[in-house]
Amino acid sequence: MSLNEIYPEIDCIVIGVNCEKTLERCIRSILSGTYPEEHIHIFYSDGGSSDRSVAIAHRFSQVNVIELNPEYPTPGLGRNAGWKAGRSPFVQFLDSDTILDDEWLSSAVAWMKNSAVGAVRGYRREMHPERSFFNWIGDMEWNTAPGECDSFGGDVLIRRTALEASGGYDEVLVGGEDPELSWRICSNGLKILMIDALMTSHDLAMLKTSQYLRRSFRSGYGFAAVRDRVSRSGSSFWKADQRRIIVKGGGFIFFSIAGISILVFQPNYPGFTCSILSFVTASALLLSPRLFKVEKFMLENKLTRSEAKKYAWHCSLVVIPQLFGILRFYSGRILNKPLKNKHNTLKTGISIPIS
Repeated sequence: MSLNEIYPEIDCIVIGVNCEKTLERCIRSILSGTYPEEHIHIFYSDGGSSDRSVAIAHRFSQVNVIELNPEYPTPGLGRNAGWKAGRSPFVQFLDSDTILDDEWLSSAVAWMKNSAVGAVRGYRREMHPERSFFNWIGDMEWNTAPGECDSFGGDVLIRRTALEASGGYDEVLVGGEDPELSWRICSNGLKILMIDALMTSHDLAMLKTSQYLRRSFRSGYGFAAVRDRVSRSGSSFWKADQRRIIVKGGGFIFFSIAGISILVFQPNYPGFTCSILSFVTASALLLSPRLFKVEKFMLENKLTRSEAKKYAWHCSLVVIPQLFGILRFYSGRILNKPLKNKHNTLKTGISIPIS
């Protein structure tokens, strides 16, 4: 067996905007791994940084720098520019605020010997889950149980032929671009595998409630945008997820407003009773069944009771900002004003501003 068969060529695509604080660390993690450096080709796709990101990338002779300056940057633009600039049979995508595990590329490539596998993902772990509740939630939700799965995130190893057959990333989406590509890869008959191996370490740096709400809003927008695309083919991908957000979040808001309205316009005993019933219905829609699945979360996620309760509250309440994200997508489509990233304020390590 030749060395190229053992260690096939890999293009590592790193994307970022104003990521001078994290980029060098990310590049060094690629170069310091066990995979032979001569079989790795690194591309840094910059989305229009105004800091020292591009200069930092140029310090490394092993890095090919692609400078983009779109009016409205998206992850899809950067990732497509990166993989299309290379020619290796496998492509590893990374966000600039991640650190690649030393053994990951060797572990992932081994699974690609099965030609039915189009993409391989592993665990993405938060570096500092103890710093905030939001970091801790991110550490949990990046990952699923090992086995075949239906989607991947921003860090993933993909077969080049799978990218070519699918057309690559959607360059318009500002959220949900990874699951949307996952859906197209699976639609072409290929599998996505989650393997029991550390892939990357990540620094979400989410310390404020405002960041959490903004990220949840964007995830809701992503649910709607992706659902809108895949529904045209009759697919049920994310259908249940979007319906759950609309029913739970929308029902909570509707019955809460109804309860307040009854109290205002019928401040009597029957009105008070109806108002209480509305608030109970609103709470039931929002909090069940997640808040009553503490035991299940303890078992499935290996959590303490206290941790499982916190996770249950997150699962229950997150649908509210997600609902507003869904509403933003559909209102934007009607008014022809889709959500766009603000170019001049993008920065790695903080939530992305929206307009």
